[in-house]
Amino acid sequence: MYAHRMRLIILPLVFLFVAGTASAETLLGEVVGITDGDTLTLLVNRTQHKIRLGEIDTPERGQDWGTRATQALSEKVFREEVRGVVTDVDRYDRLIGKIWLDDRDINREMVREGHAWVYRRYLDDQSLITDEAAAKSEGIGLWSIANPVPPWDWRRGARSPHRASQPSTIQSFTCGVKRYCREMISCEEAKFHLSQCGLSRLDGDSDGVPCEAICR
Repeated sequence: MYAHRMRLIILPLVFLFVAGTASAETLLGEVVGITDGDTLTLLVNRTQHKIRLGEIDTPERGQDWGTRATQALSEKVFREEVRGVVTDVDRYDRLIGKIWLDDRDINREMVREGHAWVYRRYLDDQSLITDEAAAKSEGIGLWSIANPVPPWDWRRGARSPHRASQPSTIQSFTCGVKRYCREMISCEEAKFHLSQCGLSRLDGDSDGVPCEAICR
């Protein structure tokens, strides 16, 4: 079906850790999966690589605009041949980097079109802040929502005011009954025990995401 396309190639995959910094590598392949607005799967020579778009953070799937952000990334790159410039690997073994479709910087497009925040905690390219400010001033994308909640706050248990007033299954959870991730039946329950019960052991790496086996 895709025989007419250029042969997928991969440049040497070499991570050189010098003074704690990984050298960049370039992957050329076809996008065969979209996890959410900032994570995709790239097929290179029959090998799949999960890539997290660096320096940006899109709403989670349970958040306002989360589905729209996922759709936006899919419309841009799904089944397209792209170039991934990878600079790091995160704790989930995902590659971190920038996605290029021809001369289009997809990471930047997601910010400029209001589908993503600039992830300041991991920011190198300060010019992305200008793109975020432009999207915000124009009230496009997630900035069209009243009081949008950054995904890093949402992962720590924050919710938008209108959602907080709605009925939730959180009322059925009780502190003091469960203490370990293996006892949690859902991510929502794990988040409740972390944020409402102060069960910090559920968040071993202190990133605000409890029980990552079920919450990521």
